Amino acid sequence: MQSTRDAAQAAALDQVFHALSDGTRRAMLRELAAGERKVGELAAPFSMSLAAASKHVRVLERAGLLQREVRGRVHICRLQPARLKTAGQWLRFYEQFWTERLDALEAALQAEAAPQPDTDGPGESPDDTAAKQRPGKKDRGHRH
Repeated sequence: MQSTRDAAQAAALDQVFHALSDGTRRAMLRELAAGERKVGELAAPFSMSLAAASKHVRVLERAGLLQREVRGRVHICRLQPARLKTAGQWLRFYEQFWTERLDALEAALQAEAAPQPDTDGPGESPDDTAAKQRPGKKDRGHRH
C-alpha cells in the first residue's frame, strides 16, 4: 500500500511531467533559466495573449516549477528548479535500466556480427561449396 507521502510525491511528479509535456511551457522554463521574467515577456515569443500565457504560468506554478511574485500590476516569474531535480532523478533510474539493456543488445549484435571461424577450408564459404556441387545454380537466369 502506498503511503500518503509516497502518494503526494507521485502526484507532484505527475504535475511536473504534465507541465513539461507542453512545448510552450518548456520554452518558458528555458527562458526563466536565464533569470526572472514578467508574464508578458514569457508570452512575447509565442504571440499569445497575457491570459493564455497566464494559464501556462499557472500550470508551471502548480507543478512547483516556477514562483510568481505580484509587484503592483506586474507578475514576475522565477524558475524553481527543485522539482526538475526530482523529475531528473526519476528519469535517471530508468536511464540506467535502458542503458544496461541497450549495452546487452549491443554486445549480442557485436557477437553475432563477429567473423565466424572458417570450417570449410581456406577461402571457401558454405555458399561457395554448395554452388560447386550444383553447377549452373549460382547464376540462374544470367547469361555471360
